[in-house]
Amino acid sequence: MRKVGIGIIGCGVISTAYLKAAQRFPVMEVRALADMRSDVAERQGAAFNLPAMRVDQLLKRDDVEIVVNLTVPLAHTDVSLAVLNAGKHVHSEKPLGINVAEARKVMDLAAQKNLRVGCAPDTFLGGGHQTARKLIDDGAIGTPVAGSAFFGCPGHERWHPAPGFYYLRGGGPMLDMGPYYITDLVQLLGPVASVMGSTARPRSERLVTSQPMNGALIPVEVATHVAGTLEFESGAVVSITMSFDVPKHRHAPIEIYGDKGSMLVPDPNRFGGEVQVAKTGGEFETMPLTHGHVEGEFRSIGVADMASAILNNRPHRASGALAFHVLEVMEAFQISADEGRRVKIENRVERPAMLPAGRETGQID
Repeated sequence: MRKVGIGIIGCGVISTAYLKAAQRFPVMEVRALADMRSDVAERQGAAFNLPAMRVDQLLKRDDVEIVVNLTVPLAHTDVSLAVLNAGKHVHSEKPLGINVAEARKVMDLAAQKNLRVGCAPDTFLGGGHQTARKLIDDGAIGTPVAGSAFFGCPGHERWHPAPGFYYLRGGGPMLDMGPYYITDLVQLLGPVASVMGSTARPRSERLVTSQPMNGALIPVEVATHVAGTLEFESGAVVSITMSFDVPKHRHAPIEIYGDKGSMLVPDPNRFGGEVQVAKTGGEFETMPLTHGHVEGEFRSIGVADMASAILNNRPHRASGALAFHVLEVMEAFQISADEGRRVKIENRVERPAMLPAGRETGQID
């Protein structure tokens, strides 16, 4: 089988997870790295035995078909446009853009050039979430009626070495963590029809306690607590909270309530985890996982799926269209909060195809 050549732009913290996971998928091969900071690219290149180079050099390589854009959110659009203009497919870290207007530029250019756009998160392709999808599709809880999605932590300034971007335009808990939860909900329940939201920004500065910036104050430009309701085209209604202002909680990440039972869905920032189902009047029971990619880190499975899709001339699952829909949903929370109204979601997307059950690690179909 021919391997699809991959290049990576952006060699920060998340690139290590991508580079390690990429080795699990024989359909693709990482062939070059680039970063505006040459020392960072060279360090990652040495760690993974890959050539490090300037961004313009990577974009000229004939052996690179897909470029993975792992830059900070504010740079996502510009880098993705450069990749497309170089005639290559692009897979971006989330979000696709800092707003719908920026992301639309990427989608329009890709359509003009007949190139593919992919976007994180791809965790919904993990075995835990694909199992949940199969159970819902098989009627394990009947017709989904409602649900909840909750993420809360005290903030990323406790652990990230350079957390400032999380609190600038393009950051915040909804754009940072919301993609995991909303993408998973869309693949489970279908597209979102409308949103109602409320937001809060209790602090204008945050104190960094991680190294090497311990003691520094960083500005906060965005809401750090976002809550509201997702109304799905199917009729299901899901309450959601994304927050950097929660010291501790006991909420499950995602719960889905059907007319015949309830489901606990695993953490959508992970690939595996337990799926539990309780029939009406019964107790929660752990369901056997029906899909692979559950043990470990697979952050690049979406890129591998795109590579397989190129070779087999089929749609890829972690698509730009899916990410664009999710971005419009996330942006709608702030619009709803600012204007005090329900916001209709204009762009629809089909649920991505479920992965085949029972496949081994590294196999994409």
